[in-house]
Amino acid sequence: MNIAATLGLGGNLGDPVAAFAAALVRLRAHDAVELKAASSVWRTAPWGKLDQPEFRNMAVLIETSLPAEDLLALCLDIERQSGRERRERWGPRTLDIDILTYGGEVIDQPGLQIPHPRIAERAFVLAPLAEIAPGMRLAGHSVPELLATLSDKDVSQDKAGTSRLQAALSG
Repeated sequence: MNIAATLGLGGNLGDPVAAFAAALVRLRAHDAVELKAASSVWRTAPWGKLDQPEFRNMAVLIETSLPAEDLLALCLDIERQSGRERRERWGPRTLDIDILTYGGEVIDQPGLQIPHPRIAERAFVLAPLAEIAPGMRLAGHSVPELLATLSDKDVSQDKAGTSRLQAALSG
């Protein structure tokens, strides 16, 4: 049985757009994952730890037959393949892949919380998610409604990054 899931991708070291493209190629190559939609690339000011380069973020909608724990393992493996080193919370990274939603399931386990616990606070998650799943409801609100409630929306589309990503995925 396939489950619809959404993933958030982010990075601010090296070339995040190239890391996104490589991650999406790896996701598409997995037998149990089908990429259904990808958002634009978004430019985002640092969050949590401010003295670091700005981030690029995006979201994807997938269908998968993987259990949530196995999807997490796949995401962590793709992060490692990109050179991700987990040194500090909210610190710089080559690639971060978060499971934002997994069907309508609520999962609260050590290392795996779905829906992502801070999804409603983060414009850098909600803006790309609104592109690919505007009708999705979280905590009784649509993604665009949640985005509208945020006072700090320090995000903007990265048109050049989006074009590079699309070219990398089609070529």
